[in-house]
Amino acid sequence: MKDIIWKDRKRTIFGLPWSFTKYELTSEKLIIQTGLFNIKQEEIRLYRIMDVTLNRKLSQRIFGVGTIHCCSADKSTPEFDIKSVKKSEAVKELLSDAIEKERSKKRVSSREYMVNEEDVDTEL
Repeated sequence: MKDIIWKDRKRTIFGLPWSFTKYELTSEKLIIQTGLFNIKQEEIRLYRIMDVTLNRKLSQRIFGVGTIHCCSADKSTPEFDIKSVKKSEAVKELLSDAIEKERSKKRVSSREYMVNEEDVDTEL
């Protein structure tokens, strides 16, 4: 049995869940399922997610939803959105905490490379 932390559907007009996109977060992965007749299920391991950003347009704020944009190290899904979900700020924090917990558990560290302009050799 899966240990589901959070699940929801993409919200459409007026913030209602009239959509065939489902989201499910477990302690190890995020599953995005789309479609009615032809179903596509994407599975993203949490330790591969590098960055999480919350976007909330005015229309989304009016209806109490938001979109969470994620960048990952997953080759098949390098960027994806968790679109129009309720309580998006809380979901983003829940996702961020789950990502950090899974990265610590798997002992995965991300290295960010920053280039300093002074270090770049411009002479050839």
